[in-house]
Amino acid sequence: MSILRFLSLTFAAAMLSVLFSCNQTPSVTTPNVAPSNVSSPVVVASKNRININNAILSELDKLEAKLGIPALSNQIQAQRPYGSPEELVSKKVINQAQYEQIKDMVTIEDIVLTGVAKDVDYMTKLGLMKGHLFVAKELLDLQKPAQAEPHIGHPVEEIYVDVEDQLNERNVPEFKTSLISLQDLVKAKSAKIDTNFTEAVKSVDNAIAFLPDAMRSSPEFVLQVINGLLDTANSEYTAAIANGKISAAIEYQDSRGFVIYAEELYKGISSQVSAASADTDKLIASNMSELSKNWPSVIPPATPVNPPAVVTQLIKTIEKESQKVLDSNTTTN
Repeated sequence: MSILRFLSLTFAAAMLSVLFSCNQTPSVTTPNVAPSNVSSPVVVASKNRININNAILSELDKLEAKLGIPALSNQIQAQRPYGSPEELVSKKVINQAQYEQIKDMVTIEDIVLTGVAKDVDYMTKLGLMKGHLFVAKELLDLQKPAQAEPHIGHPVEEIYVDVEDQLNERNVPEFKTSLISLQDLVKAKSAKIDTNFTEAVKSVDNAIAFLPDAMRSSPEFVLQVINGLLDTANSEYTAAIANGKISAAIEYQDSRGFVIYAEELYKGISSQVSAASADTDKLIASNMSELSKNWPSVIPPATPVNPPAVVTQLIKTIEKESQKVLDSNTTTN
């Protein structure tokens, strides 16, 4: 064999080797290399999950609404702690078939929020407090302190604990004592309720005011808070209805309060949304108006104005239109 022929064969073999390697499956280590600004899929999925060991009842109510099991959130809370999500089955809170429906919604891992997501979570939790207090005041005005008491209890017994670390980080003056005092006065049917109620509401407003003014007036930020409130309201409304009737007054009232505060927040940014897109503002406002009609009063009607599916659709439309504002802001920036 001539040297020239040998070199030609060697070169051909080398080229075949290169071509063959190019057609192979990439190394398993390749997908792990990602831009620093892209979140891991695991982290993204976790953010949307509910920690069954420490979630407040309003969050657990999303599982209750999904499965249609009355008082499921209380049952989940009563069986804490859980060593794994599967213990919902082994502790006989739900059965395996039900677990399969919610397994992608639950976790026992703590989710650490940062940046804007943390601020949105902070204001949303305080917004839930505001919603509870709204309906509590309505019930007190109707001389129904027994019905009002749970709505004063929820902010201090559930939500305050959940947001307490953030309150401390932001150096917000402690107001848990004020909420407890108000709860005690309501239980005792004291004449001092009005004064303490005003102070309690002011303390929540003060905590919200620790967020920068520019953030609290930003449509992009406020719409995220509104969507969080409406998502929770949707779960509460769904959990309130069974067999075509409103069977859980507290959940109905919770959802009413959250929608009322969401409406109030939107009014504060409506003009800015309209300036950017009149059509988007019109759709959000009209759907918000239709949504509020599902709570004709703080005392639940015998039958719901609309089934949960209608409420869900209205909220999804608001979220869809809100996303246009968020997407527009991302594009311009």
